[in-house]
Amino acid sequence: MSSPPAEILSHPLAVGSHASCARADGQTLVCDVIERRRGGEHAEEEEWEYYVHYDGFDRRLDEWVPAGRMRQAPHNGACGRKAERELGGRRATRNMRRKIDEINHVQTCGEHDEALEKEHEESTKLKNIQRIEMGRFEVDAWYFSPYPDAFAQQEKLYICEYTLKYMKKRKAYVQHRLACDVRTPPGVEIYRTPAPPLHPDCLAAGSLQPQELSIFEVDGSKAKVYCQCLCLLAKLFLDHKTLYYDVDPFLFYVLCEVHDGGHSLAGYFSKERASQEGNNIACILVLPQHQRKGYGKLLIDTAYQITIREGKVGSPEKPLSDLGQLSFRSYWTQVLLQALSAHRGNLSISDISSMTAIKTEDIISTLQSLNLIKYWKGQHVISVSPKIVDEHLRANGRASLLCDPARLTWRPPAAT
Repeated sequence: MSSPPAEILSHPLAVGSHASCARADGQTLVCDVIERRRGGEHAEEEEWEYYVHYDGFDRRLDEWVPAGRMRQAPHNGACGRKAERELGGRRATRNMRRKIDEINHVQTCGEHDEALEKEHEESTKLKNIQRIEMGRFEVDAWYFSPYPDAFAQQEKLYICEYTLKYMKKRKAYVQHRLACDVRTPPGVEIYRTPAPPLHPDCLAAGSLQPQELSIFEVDGSKAKVYCQCLCLLAKLFLDHKTLYYDVDPFLFYVLCEVHDGGHSLAGYFSKERASQEGNNIACILVLPQHQRKGYGKLLIDTAYQITIREGKVGSPEKPLSDLGQLSFRSYWTQVLLQALSAHRGNLSISDISSMTAIKTEDIISTLQSLNLIKYWKGQHVISVSPKIVDEHLRANGRASLLCDPARLTWRPPAAT
């Protein structure tokens, strides 16, 4: 049975209201009103505009919408609304507590925990910057980022694709581009490879074919301003982001597309110099304008190739975002299946971990998702035939863009 139609607004919606919204893509979704204002970017001077969060969707889809697209939500009865509020409240509390634990790298409790929850929720509930212009691209922001107040109030920021300097006005941006002679990240190039063919979706979107791809290692303690700007930029697209200004303990591995004009930023990952938890990736991001090119797998594999050369095993910092979880699970699946295919004899979990630098818990969870492991006599045992491995490899799709160890010039620093 279909739900009753939403009612046309007869009065302004209050903050905290439940409503339905007609999205620009034609879908009508249930949403919560987070904030409201008069005469915003999408509304007439005296018309209300609402900042909404769509129920069941990631916060990157939150947006300002004019009143004309909003409708009163259908009434589901007092009991239904109460249960919905309680469920939503419990879910929001769990999610916020997880985010705060990650941001502060500590386990908090009691009144202090609640105060941090409230403070973080209030400070990040609205996207402060709606979009950026960077090189040839204009990109919608996904999340709040703590740019300085003078810049955080802008609907649009202009960002240099080489220095990552941010500007409020297009005139300043154009002048900067004319005067700027920087064309590479401020670090040491550790990887250079010919660029693969672009995905058809990227060609349709008008992306230029890069000549090569390169990765630079940038030291957060030596290029502090660049790394801080990189973190602020990344926070626009990462909800689970922990690092803004304290960049000294981190190394940043910056992926660039190489064009005639220089090395333009496409993505990056960061890692602690010495992680107590054995994390080989702290944050990872491919900018939206460069997604669907295979760059995520390239960055992940580069991190693991570095970990292999360090003689360690590693895992990304948890918790992972929804997109991060998909990327790492896809990478682990591909690497583990290739290892099982190449060694068609007895291969233990510890053997695979030593070969790939993937932590045993990540190996176990991935093989469990593929139904290739059993728990027998108190331990996990790989249970697989070559035929099943080949079937999984065929089902896993096209080959991914991975790091070629022969092109990776990175070496562990000399012991001191």
